[in-house]
Order: sequence, then structure tokens, then C-alpha cells
Amino acid sequence: MTVAKTLDITANFDSGNIQVIDVSDPLKPLLAMRPDTKSNHFQWFHFKASGLHVGQEHWFRLNNASQSSYNKAWDGYQAVASYDHVNWFRVPTIFEGDCLRFCLETTQTHAWFAYFEPYSRGRHDWLIEQALTKAGTELLATGKSVEGRDIQLLRKGTGADGRRKVWIIAQQHPGEHMAEWFMEGVIERLEKHDDPVLNKLLASADLYLVPNMNPDGAFHGHLRTNAMGQDLNRAWQSASEEISPEVFFVQQQMEKYGVDLFLDIHGDEEIPYVFTAGCEGNPGYTPRIAELEEHFRSHLKHLTKDFQTKHGYTRDEPGKANMTLACNSVGQKFDCLSLTLEMPFKDNNDAPNALTGWSGKRSKQLGKDVLTTVTDMIGTLR
Repeated sequence: MTVAKTLDITANFDSGNIQVIDVSDPLKPLLAMRPDTKSNHFQWFHFKASGLHVGQEHWFRLNNASQSSYNKAWDGYQAVASYDHVNWFRVPTIFEGDCLRFCLETTQTHAWFAYFEPYSRGRHDWLIEQALTKAGTELLATGKSVEGRDIQLLRKGTGADGRRKVWIIAQQHPGEHMAEWFMEGVIERLEKHDDPVLNKLLASADLYLVPNMNPDGAFHGHLRTNAMGQDLNRAWQSASEEISPEVFFVQQQMEKYGVDLFLDIHGDEEIPYVFTAGCEGNPGYTPRIAELEEHFRSHLKHLTKDFQTKHGYTRDEPGKANMTLACNSVGQKFDCLSLTLEMPFKDNNDAPNALTGWSGKRSKQLGKDVLTTVTDMIGTLR
């Protein structure tokens, strides 16, 4: 069968990332991932293919996968695809040591492909509107990214003296789109004004929410950095208005309002589980903080099968924490429970879903569940 050479591949849109190397064989296009601006990091991809041949297998090849930031993460990974940019599903994927290949036997003439289900800037704008009009939050302050995009700080609560201050920030690493899906789940639950668990939380606590810390990086299809090539989660000891204004802004607001609990929401490329990392390496780590960490993990583990405590990062030795990370920096400064929460780019091996793997929907549900855990421990934070 002769196949017409009409395949068109583009990433010229929000969070798009791909380089076209060779499409002379439209059934086996050769592509590459583009590095972050002013950085060598790359792993995120997101592109649209048009002119697909219905009923035939198309094998997309990423020829620089072995040089990516986390090349071991390709083992056991499956790319996601969508015909409408709304409903995403996993496709057969093979890592051959140097090249990542994934396949779609198409039912339509166009499709999108991505590293994970993307969270667009348009949806972000919609989410902020939902938060303000339906979830009862206020726009407390707005920072600016390197390129001038808004970084919204939302507050749910009165801000009165004596109330606990719970901070949740997301997507410091822009390729970790599951983080803003998580935040959508948080905000969606805040819309339920007859939720007795949530009402108990809000009776004594204010929520401070930053749904997207790195809008420039997300828009440009970066994996790790902002528009200046700065990894924001390595900037919490040296944030500046020039290089990392996103972190600088949030630190200013934390100084102004205080912090009693801090959650930094992320995605992990390699580990196929949901887990948390704490502050055990901080010089100010105490038995009180250790007990709070255990309370959080134990409660969330019993609440949802999607969370576990067996798999995760190697624990820091006492006094050996990397203080440039948000979790460690905030925990040390405010002597509070401070956790990094990680979700997988792959599937959750404890609760696999062959169709979607880990997904935006599952990230949203986790966000809702975490609010229940926060409610359970709100009276023990100080």
C-alpha cells in the first residue's frame, strides 16, 4: 500500500514541545524533545499530528530520549494520546535504549500526544474564575513571572488572628502538569459549601493556594525551569526578582501571613507511586514535626488506596537536607509540617489503570482527599 506523505506535526501552542527531524515516512516520524530555555533539562513533549492515516499504525520516535533529564524513567512508561485534547489515554510505548517509540493505530486523521495529560493556561484561567466565583476564595495577591504572567495567590478564609494557615503550591516544575490537576481538585471541593469535613477545616483554618508557580515554563513546554533557566525548587535560599520572581513573590507573602502547614505538589518521572518527602534532614527537625509527618501519611494512606509509604525518596540524614528546596526551606523557617507530595508520570502500581495510567482525574481526587487529611490534623499543627 502506498502512503501519501502528508503528515504534519506541530507544537506551536500552549505547553507544546517537539522538534521535527524527519517525516519522510509518515508512519514512522522521527522527532526530538526540545530543551528548556537556558537549560539542558528536557523530558516533556506535547504535539499535534495531522494527516494521520486511519486504520494504520503510526510509530512516533523520540531520538534523544536517552539524553533526557531522567532517562531511566522511560522504562515502564507509556505516552498519552487524545483525539480531542480532552480525553487522554495511554498508548503502547517502547524504550530501546536510545529512542522512545510509541504507537497509535488511528481512528481519526489527527491526534495529540504528550508526556502527561497537559493542563493548559486557558484552563488555568478558568480555574481561577471558578475559585473566585464558586469556591468563595479571594485573590489575595498577584505576582509576576519573568515574562509577566500572573501568579495568583488565592485565600479561602477570613485571615483573622489565631487561625491556622495552610499553604498549598503547585507546578514549580512546569512539566509536572498533574500538580495543577491536583489543585483543581482542591478548588472543586471548596465549591461544596455543604461539605461537613471541609466546613470543620474552614472553621479554624485559612487556605492559601498558588495553583501554578511557573506559568512561563508551563507555557513554553519546559520540564524543570522558568524562563530564565532557573529550577524554582532549587531557589528557596537565593530567590531574586530578576531570576526567580515566582519564588520571591511567594516568600514575601509567606512572611506577611505566616505558615502552619505547607504542601508543595509535584510529579515524579521515575517512581510509579504517590508518596511524600519530608524535612527529616533539616537542622530544626524535631519529634513534633516527625509526629505530624506520620499523622499525615498514616491518615492519607488509610483514606485512599492511591497513597502509600513504602516507596519514595531516600531519607536525608540528620542535618544534611538540601535547604534550597521549598519543603525544607519553609519547614525550617516556620517550624511547621512541610511536605513535598509526588504523583507519578507513569501509573500507580498499587492501583493500576490500563487505560489512563495516573491521570488528571486521579490527581484531582487526590487533591480532594488531602483536604480530608488536613482537616483531621488541623488541631495538632501547633
